Amino acid sequence: METALSNITMETALSNITMETLLYFFVCISDVKMFSLDFPELNKNPVEGFSAGLIDDNDLYRWEVLIIGPPDTCYEGGVFKAHLTFPKDYPLRPPKMTFITDIWHPNVDKNGDVCISILHEPGEDKYGYEKPEERWLPIHTVETIMISVISMLADPNGDSPANVDAAKEWREDRHGEFKRKVARCVRKSQETAFE
Repeated sequence: METALSNITMETALSNITMETLLYFFVCISDVKMFSLDFPELNKNPVEGFSAGLIDDNDLYRWEVLIIGPPDTCYEGGVFKAHLTFPKDYPLRPPKMTFITDIWHPNVDKNGDVCISILHEPGEDKYGYEKPEERWLPIHTVETIMISVISMLADPNGDSPANVDAAKEWREDRHGEFKRKVARCVRKSQETAFE
């Protein structure tokens, strides 16, 4: 039985490979390679302040992370659960991070989505706020993302808020209402961390 593919010679097949096809193939291979390198490395050499694991052993694209509130911040003592969702063309594009645990923070929107430079699409910022090197680069790893998120908890960016109300409170009443709301989130995170 002859198929359309059996009539194609190797030379014809190779001549039809485009740069886009090669790039797609590289992304698919590097995608699996990145995940297979990231995950064991995080377990072998854990970084203080967070832990990560697959939500489902059959899905490399969805991870659950636990972030410990950094010491000497109003988030100290919190155990915040979040999901990292990786696109199919990772590492060329950034994952999306969403807090599952309620968190009151200028750079986390009301749906829990984290808004920091390292998780923004690569390239020029159309608003001119971020430099291209501050945005996503394929060399970033889960570890660099988590270190950035822990840093974000320690030092919010009030100039580029995802939650305008939290940013306003952080600027105007950091030690009052903002701190009280964060303390409620910390308590709730401790109560629900291991559910």
